[in-house]
Amino acid sequence: MRTRILFACLAALWLAASASAQGNSSNVHNPTWWNKYQFLSNNGSDPGPGVTNSLVVGGNVDVSNECGPQSETFITLNPANPNALAAGSNEIFRLPMRGYFSFDDGATWGGVDLPLPPPKGKGIDFGSDPGVAYDTQGNVFYSFIVVYFGHGRGINGTAVAVARSTDGGRTYPTLTLFSQEGGENHFNDKPLIATDTESISPFRDNVYVAWDAASGGSTSGGLRFGRSTDHGETFSVVRIDSRTGPGRVIGADPFVGPDGEVYAAWNDIGHNTIAFNRSFDGGVTFGTPGVISPKAIPFDIGIPAEFSRRALVYPSCDADRSRGAHRGRLYCSWMDLTPDGTTDILLSFSDNRGTTWSAPKSVANPTGLVADRFNHWLSVDPTSGEVTISFYDTRNDTTGQRFETDVFLAKSINGGATFTNAQVTNVRSNEHDCGGLFPCPGIDYGNQQGDYEGLVTFGGVSHPIWTDSRFQLVPATGCRTNLLMEEVFTATVN
Repeated sequence: MRTRILFACLAALWLAASASAQGNSSNVHNPTWWNKYQFLSNNGSDPGPGVTNSLVVGGNVDVSNECGPQSETFITLNPANPNALAAGSNEIFRLPMRGYFSFDDGATWGGVDLPLPPPKGKGIDFGSDPGVAYDTQGNVFYSFIVVYFGHGRGINGTAVAVARSTDGGRTYPTLTLFSQEGGENHFNDKPLIATDTESISPFRDNVYVAWDAASGGSTSGGLRFGRSTDHGETFSVVRIDSRTGPGRVIGADPFVGPDGEVYAAWNDIGHNTIAFNRSFDGGVTFGTPGVISPKAIPFDIGIPAEFSRRALVYPSCDADRSRGAHRGRLYCSWMDLTPDGTTDILLSFSDNRGTTWSAPKSVANPTGLVADRFNHWLSVDPTSGEVTISFYDTRNDTTGQRFETDVFLAKSINGGATFTNAQVTNVRSNEHDCGGLFPCPGIDYGNQQGDYEGLVTFGGVSHPIWTDSRFQLVPATGCRTNLLMEEVFTATVN
């Protein structure tokens, strides 16, 4: 009981921003590691599945193919060998992060556990919030947070971790920890990663990580940015926002321009904007934060398709690094409220390194559909400059309540002026429906979809990756339920 009380006090620091931002909602947005902490505290960790193999389901591939729920997916590819992909996800019933690897353009996948540092004292530690990136030398970098907790002693601390693989994600023998935070009123959240893969960049193969560091009521929290010039062996850290206090920023996305410029965008909860900053010296120093756009939803929003979670507002951004007409153009997407009370994915772009941004516009096509869209990711094809965005969409819902979701891919070949949409999933998911196998109020094994999903596009081929709860019997034995839980799925979209 004491453990749960101490952790509740810690989490309240981060969650206060959500409660105050939404005002009229009592259903606050938990960190994605909150449910994992609760399960592990009460039940311990499930045994590891070892190396797993994917299961092909029509045009969709069940990447994880294991017992237990996964959530919050991310994906990358090797620019020197685009058939080599690496991905990651949260594990809810188990301690480590899960890594995935494919060397046949996403047709088949293997799975492996990420390393964890030793726990503190007699406690336990676990990982959450994945991000993955390849450099030009074939290294895969996997970022996540490490949460330490002790039996009966609450949270011992958190750290940002970056693991490195030299074999395409089959193994991760190297683990670097930084930004170690104390346990009573500090923690790190959502570290996303990027690498500089530009051949002409003076900072080529630098590794960058951005995350938010809620820190009690002090001024030492805020938006953090880590920079490595030695292939992830060490990281130097600077702060790049101007907010103070806990929980005022979240959801940072770092990305790199065609000449080695470093950018980061995030949700500024206090000002209710999508905020932005930039560096022209490889992440050593940053300028004054700017604004991409104001927005209507400060922090998160409850939507029918999410059975127990709330959809988080965050930016996903990329730069056109192609030799095309829009080389250097920056793109950012985010979720916001529509006049009819649903949610949509909006896009804005900049042609002057982020000094000014275009008016936001929807990426949905056709327009006028009454549907919710959430948990998006954006990727710009470095070979052509085509802009792609994947997201959950309820346009095909048959319940009349916007419960059922598909994954859609939006694509623009004219610099974001117009988009075409294509359905990716071949089976709808419904977190409210357990498939009639047994009475249940809804599918919620810990995280549902999590806070974000991943996408990478290269050479005209897109690889969205998402959490899927389609009705399907689990092929393995010994699972907690015989219903497919929340599995990691992907598809190859030409």
